[in-house]
Amino acid sequence: MKTFSTLIEALDDLRSRGYTEDFDLHTNRLNCPARQLELHPDDFEIVEVYRFEGVTNPSDNEVLYAIESKDGLKGVLVDAYGVYADNISPDLLAKLSIKHV
Repeated sequence: MKTFSTLIEALDDLRSRGYTEDFDLHTNRLNCPARQLELHPDDFEIVEVYRFEGVTNPSDNEVLYAIESKDGLKGVLVDAYGVYADNISPDLLAKLSIKHV
C-alpha cells in the first residue's frame, strides 16, 4: 500500500485511479448521493485504508477508505473521527474496522 503525507495527496491518487464517487456514512449503509445509491455492508469491499492524525492534536483523526461496490463502482469515504465515533450498525462497524493500517 502507498504512503501519503496528507489526506489531499491520498484523495488525488485515488481519484486518478478511478475512485471518483463520494460516499456518506449512515447508520447501516453508505450512500452515494450523486447516483442516489445505497450500499449495505454486503454490497461493497474496502480496498484501501489510510489514517491521518492531526499534527497538533493526535485525537484529530481522519480516515480515508477506498471502496468498491460489487458492481464495480469506485469511490471514497472520508470519516473525520473514525467509525468508532459514529453511531453505526454492528455490521457496518465490522466492515469499516481498521484491521491493518
